[in-house]
Amino acid sequence: MDDGTAAHGDAPTSTRTLAQKIDYLFKTAPVDGRSPSHEEVATAINMAAGERTISATYVWQLRTGRKTNPTKRHLEALAKYFGVSPAYFLDKADAQHIEEQLALLKALRGADVQALALRASALSESSRRSIAALVNQLRELEGLDGTGTVPGQPDTPT
Repeated sequence: MDDGTAAHGDAPTSTRTLAQKIDYLFKTAPVDGRSPSHEEVATAINMAAGERTISATYVWQLRTGRKTNPTKRHLEALAKYFGVSPAYFLDKADAQHIEEQLALLKALRGADVQALALRASALSESSRRSIAALVNQLRELEGLDGTGTVPGQPDTPT
C-alpha cells in the first residue's frame, strides 16, 4: 500500500504521492552539495513572490505527507523553486520525463561534464560535432567502450 511514507525508490513515478515527488526534488536539487532546508525553500519562494506565501512548516508538511492538498499557487511556487514544470506534480507522464531529466542532471553534476557542456553549447554545430568526435577518439584510446566502462572490468565508471 502506498501511504506516502515509502522512500523514493520504493514506488514507480506513476504511483508516487505528492509527498514522495516533493521529497525527490529535495534530494536531487542540492544547494552547496546538500539538500536545501525547508526554511531555505520557503524563504526563496517568499522572496520571489515579494510576500509571505508559504512557511517552512508547510513545506515540511507537504514533503512528509502531513498535508496533501496544496493550492495551485503553492505547487507552482515549489515547481518554480526546483526548476520543474508544475505538471510534475499532476501528470504521470510529465513526472516520469522530468525525473529522468533530473537523474541525468544529477549524474552530470558530479563531474566537470556540466561545465564542459555549457561551454560547448555556445559553439557552432560543426564545432560540437568535432568535440564529440574527439571525445569518442579519446575514449577509444583509453580503452573505454560505449557505456563508460573499461572492458574486462565490471562497472568501472569513467
